[in-house]
Amino acid sequence: MSGRFDSNPFAEEEVNPFANPGSVPPASNSKLSPLPPEPADFNYDRGATVDIPLDSAKDLKKKEMELQAKEAELKKREQELKRREDAAARAGIVLEEKNWPAFFPIIHQDIANEIPIHLQRLQYVAFTTLLGLTACLLWNIIAVTTAWIKGEGVTIWFLAIIYFITGVPGAYVLWYRPLYRAMRTESALKFGWFFLCYMLHIGFCVLAAVAPPIIFKGDSLAGILPAIAFIGDNVLVGVFYFIGFGFFALESVVSIWVIQQVYMYFRGSGKAAELKRDAARGAVRAAL
Repeated sequence: MSGRFDSNPFAEEEVNPFANPGSVPPASNSKLSPLPPEPADFNYDRGATVDIPLDSAKDLKKKEMELQAKEAELKKREQELKRREDAAARAGIVLEEKNWPAFFPIIHQDIANEIPIHLQRLQYVAFTTLLGLTACLLWNIIAVTTAWIKGEGVTIWFLAIIYFITGVPGAYVLWYRPLYRAMRTESALKFGWFFLCYMLHIGFCVLAAVAPPIIFKGDSLAGILPAIAFIGDNVLVGVFYFIGFGFFALESVVSIWVIQQVYMYFRGSGKAAELKRDAARGAVRAAL
């Protein structure tokens, strides 16, 4: 140690951690060079804002005004529609939406909500006679088809088809719908139309139940007379015609009950006198 002066004998020697472990640390006081400074324009992308184009206040106000105009137009249309519905209701016009049968709506039917509760039972029975007529004419086609197969000719089959395709829609238009509207609106004129057409319906059912030998010996209708004639020659055809007679007879009885009940209500409610007054006024206007 002679000949060497150490200014600080207690200072620790600096050791390079990256040097070779087996090498001897240098005796000099050299230090590690610091890292170069970061450039001034160095930028981390963390938290950088993204410019999103926003509509100006003027555009937002314009869109708001457009929405308000559309809302006012819709409200105006709703008010106009309601006004028309109210006017139609006051005039006795009811929009009838087809809702029966549910799987394929072809007619309007809402007895529970549109017919007075004391008339609903009668209206349901009247609707049953419409369905009964449909069943009668459908069975009539089956019976006549059986007779045709057994050699009675194709003409009676065509007549049976005509009875069905004209009878069912005709019954709905001529007497069931007038009765439905008469029950709903208490219209004396519609009651009068129902009585006229329903009596024709009853007359046809009685005629079909008897089936007199008027048109092709009555074989186009499954009534009692052709059933008796067929039972001796062909039992199957005779049985089918007897069943048809039972359908038409039952339809006639129920229909007579319906027209009797409707007439009793018609007279008891004073609609008969109203109809007479309307008829008298019409006759006077026609005379003048």
